[in-house]
Amino acid sequence: MAFQKYVPLLARTAISIIFLHSGIGKISNFSGTQQQIAGAGLPLAPLVTVFTIAFLFLGSLSLILGYRAQIGTGLLLVFLVPATLVFHNPIVDPTQTIQFLKNLSIIGGLLMVVTYGSGPMSLDRQSNKVLPSPYPKESVR
Repeated sequence: MAFQKYVPLLARTAISIIFLHSGIGKISNFSGTQQQIAGAGLPLAPLVTVFTIAFLFLGSLSLILGYRAQIGTGLLLVFLVPATLVFHNPIVDPTQTIQFLKNLSIIGGLLMVVTYGSGPMSLDRQSNKVLPSPYPKESVR
């Protein structure tokens, strides 16, 4: 099926949109983002804010383009896992359950990219710069 080569590109783009949107929101409300980070008890809020925005944009662009996508996806995971536990913890605040589950689903998608690469429609595949997979090619379908 010819369309299958486009599915990973579509999936990478769909996953990235939320991170791009979040990065734009954090830039446009930089001081509010700093206050939210400081309010959660995290130290060095200005520095954390800058790194958060950088990780969101670099990770998103890497994922969409499929350029060093496994590294870019790693940046997004470094942001998303702690953000989920700190800001969307359903044990601390049960109203955050949906946000927690949404993030858990996104983490699953990101882990697929880390594990299996960015697919045929990617700069990684064009330049053959895909990190080696821990699984033999026969097991990847």
